[in-house]
Amino acid sequence: MEVSRIRALRGPNLWSRRTALEAIVACPPGECSVDNLPGFEQRLRALFPDIGVLRETGHAGPVSLAHALEAVALELQAAAGCPVTFSRTSATLEPGTYQVVVEYSEEAVGRLAFELAQSLIHAALQDAPFELQAAIARLRDLDEDERLGPSTGAIVDAAVARGIPYRRLTRGSMVQFGWGSRQRRIQAAELDATSAVAESIAQDKDLTKKLLRAAGVPVPLGRPAANADDAWAAAQEIGLPVVLKPQDGNQGKGVTVNIMTRAHLDIAWRAAAEHGEVIVERFLPGCDFRLLVVGSKLVAASRREPPQVVGDGQHSVRELVDIVNQDPRRGEGHATSLTKIRFDEIAVARLDVQGFTPESIPARGRRVILRNNANLSTGGTATDVTDEVHPEIAARAVAAAQMIGLDICGVDMVCESMLRPLEAQDGGVVEVNAAPGLRMHLSPSYGKGRAVGAAMIDELFAPGNDGRIPVVAVTGTNGKTTTTRLIAHLLAAHGLRTGMTNTDGVYINGRQTDSGDCSGPKSARNVLMHPDVDAAVFEVARGGVLREGLGFDRCEVAVVTNIGSGDHLGLNYITTVEDLAVLKRVIVQNVSPTGYAVLNAADPIVTDMARACPGKVIFFAADRHQPLMATHRAQGRRTVFIDGLTLVAAEGSRIERIPLQGVPVTRGGTIGFQVENVMAAVAAAWAVNLHWDTIRSGLASFVTDSHNAPGRFNVMDYAGATVIADYGHNPDAMHALVAAVNAMPGQRRSVVISGAGDRRDSDITGQTAILGGAFDDVILYQDAAQRGRADGEVMALLRQGLANASRTVTIDEIRGEFLAIDTALARLRPGDLCLILVDQVEAALKHLARRIAESAGSLAVS
Repeated sequence: MEVSRIRALRGPNLWSRRTALEAIVACPPGECSVDNLPGFEQRLRALFPDIGVLRETGHAGPVSLAHALEAVALELQAAAGCPVTFSRTSATLEPGTYQVVVEYSEEAVGRLAFELAQSLIHAALQDAPFELQAAIARLRDLDEDERLGPSTGAIVDAAVARGIPYRRLTRGSMVQFGWGSRQRRIQAAELDATSAVAESIAQDKDLTKKLLRAAGVPVPLGRPAANADDAWAAAQEIGLPVVLKPQDGNQGKGVTVNIMTRAHLDIAWRAAAEHGEVIVERFLPGCDFRLLVVGSKLVAASRREPPQVVGDGQHSVRELVDIVNQDPRRGEGHATSLTKIRFDEIAVARLDVQGFTPESIPARGRRVILRNNANLSTGGTATDVTDEVHPEIAARAVAAAQMIGLDICGVDMVCESMLRPLEAQDGGVVEVNAAPGLRMHLSPSYGKGRAVGAAMIDELFAPGNDGRIPVVAVTGTNGKTTTTRLIAHLLAAHGLRTGMTNTDGVYINGRQTDSGDCSGPKSARNVLMHPDVDAAVFEVARGGVLREGLGFDRCEVAVVTNIGSGDHLGLNYITTVEDLAVLKRVIVQNVSPTGYAVLNAADPIVTDMARACPGKVIFFAADRHQPLMATHRAQGRRTVFIDGLTLVAAEGSRIERIPLQGVPVTRGGTIGFQVENVMAAVAAAWAVNLHWDTIRSGLASFVTDSHNAPGRFNVMDYAGATVIADYGHNPDAMHALVAAVNAMPGQRRSVVISGAGDRRDSDITGQTAILGGAFDDVILYQDAAQRGRADGEVMALLRQGLANASRTVTIDEIRGEFLAIDTALARLRPGDLCLILVDQVEAALKHLARRIAESAGSLAVS
C-alpha cells in the first residue's frame, strides 16, 4: 500500500461539508482485498480492538487495505478525543487505486493520524507490535496543542450556534467572526473594540487602583516597592498580613497572599520580581471571587479556592499532590477545565507556615493549603455563585470595568460573601483583568456552568445579525468569468463595496489586489477577510474545489451557467460530465436556507442540481416555453427568460422587463451566450434583492472591453476590420463563439487558435472541427508550454480536427502566440473579421492594443 498524496479539504467539498483529508492510496493486487491476506484482520483488531467495521454501510465490494486505512485513521482520532465521525473510501477507474477521505477536527492531528494508521497497518501485515496507547497519547497531546482553548472555543461554539461564520487567524486564539465589513475579531476573551490604552491600564495594578478609587469602588491600600527591604517597610506601613504581586501581571503569576513574616516576604518578592515591578497591598480577609462583566452586564461569578489537598493519614503532601494531579480534568496550561497544582518554593513556603514539609503526612481530613492565591492557572478550583451576587456588588463590578474601559473584564474581589455589599463587609476589588479566562465559568468545579461564550457573541453581534455579507458563487463550464464580473458590477452599482475573485485576479471595490488565476478558495478567504467588502462574488473553478474545497461555509446565491464535456475531463479522477456535475454541485449544496440557486433550465445536468439546494431556485433559459420553465413559473416561482428582444423576470403575477437593446454586452441580443450570461447575472442580482432600476442601469453601463472583462469576447476595430479576442478553450465555447460570430458582419473570416496540452485528444480536435465550418482562414500556433505533450503533437491534433471541415479552409502553422496574432492582423482588410483565441490573456491583449494603436497612428499620418 502506497499513499501518494494527501490533501486538506478545508471547506465544504466533493465528499462532505466537514473538513477532511483526502489521500490517494494505491494497493497492489494482493492488497485489494483483505481476504487475500490470511490473519490480517485478526491481527489488526488485536492491535486496535476499537477499530469497528472495515466497510461502510452498503459497501458490497472487497475490503482493501485502503478501507482499513480509512477506518484506522478515523478511529485513532476518535480514541484521542477528537469529534470526528465521517470517512469514505472510493475506488477510482485505475485498478487498485482509491480515494480515502477522513474527517479531521485539527489538520495536524488528522495528518498524524494518517501517518500512525499506516504504521499500524504495516505492523498488522508483518505481525509486528504497535504501541497503541503511545500513538493515542501523541494524538491527544497534539490535539491539545492545536485546538482552541476552552475560553476561545466556547465563544466559537456560541457563534456557530447562531450561524455566524468564523475563521481562525493564527494557531493561537485570534479568531475572525463574520465576513468583510461585518466582521469582528477576538483574541481569546478580548474584543477588537477594546483599546490598547484600556488593556495597558488593566495591566498596571497601581494605576488601576487609583482609577477605581476615583470611581468609588473599594480597593485595598498599597504601593509599589523598589526592593525587598522597601516591600517589608511598606508591609509595616500598611499592616500585616499583606499581598505581593507584579504591578504588570496576569493569571496569578508571581502573586503571594497572606504574608505574615519577613522570610515569607523574601520568597514572595523573588516570585513577583521575576515578572517586573512589585506592588505591596493590604491583605483582605475573606474568599476570592471572580466576576465576569460583558459590556454593561455581569454574566457570571465564581468563588475560587486555592490549590489544596486533604490528608488521608497515609500519604505525604507531595504524594497527595501527585494523586490530585492525576484527575483527567487537570492538565498543563489552559486547554483543560482545571490546571495541575504547582509544587514549587511558594508551595513549600505555604506549607512551612502551616507546620508541614513536602514529606509530612497530614492527618485524615486535614486540609493543607498549597498557595494563598486561588487562580485556576496555579491549580485552584472554582464554585459558581452567579445567582448569589448582590445587585450592589454587580454594580461595582460593572463600574470597575467601565472605569478601566474594558468590554470584557474579569473583576477580582475579596470579601466574605456575595450576598452583601462590599462596603458592608470591608471587602474590595483587588484586580481587573483584560482577556479573562472563562474556564471557571464554563466548567466550574462545583455548581452550574454559565453560557459566557454566548454572552460575548451577543456583545459582538446584535440579535438577528449573523455577521454575513451577501456571497454569490458562480461556476460552470463556460461564461462563469463574465457572469461573475457582471454580478459584481451590478452589486457595485447598488453602492456595495464588492470583492470579486475570478481567473484574472482578485478585485476589492474595483481595485485589483492580486493577479493570475484566483478562482480558488484561498483568494475567496482573502476577500472575506477584507474589512472594506460589503458583498462578494466568487468564480469557483473545479481545481480549487478538488484541491481544498470551498473558501466559505455557505453562500447566499449559487449560479451554475452550464456543464460541458470540455472542462478538463480526465484530470483528478473527474472523467465524465456526470462526475463534473457532482463536483460543480457543491456550491448548490451549500446555499443558505434563505438563499437561491440560479440554474440554467436548458441544461438537464444543471437542472438536476435543484434537488440538492437547501434554499429556493431561480431557473433561467431563453425559451420560456421550455417545460421546466413553464412549470416553475406556473408554481409562482422565479424565472428569467427572453421574450423577443426583451429579458423578462417573472414571479407569479410580477413581471420585470429589460430591453436587450439597452444591454451592450449582448450587442442588441444577437450574441446568444452573452444573453445567457446576462440572464444568470440578473437572476443573481434579483436573488440578493437589488432594485430593478439598479439592475437596468448596471446592465446598461457594463461593457466587455479588454479592461473590464479581459479575454471575454473583447471586440476591437483594426483598420476597418473587426477583431475579437476571447479565452474560449473547449468545444462548447467554440459552438457559442461560432454562433456569435455568425451574427456579426464579416467578409473574410479568420481564426487564430492553439490548444492546451492537458486536454483530452477529443477536446482538442473538437475545437477545430467546429471552427472549420465557420472560418475561411485558420492560423494554428504552438504555445511555449505544451503541458506534457510532445513537440508538434497539439498542432497535429488541431489539424486533424480541420480535416473534415465543411468549407475550404486555408491553414497556417505559426510558432508563438504573438507571431500568430501579427500574421493574422497583417492579412486583414476593411470589412474582415478575425477571432483570436488568446492563451496568455493579459500579454496577448496588451500586444493587440499596441498593434491597434500603431495601425491607428499610421492611418492618421497617411
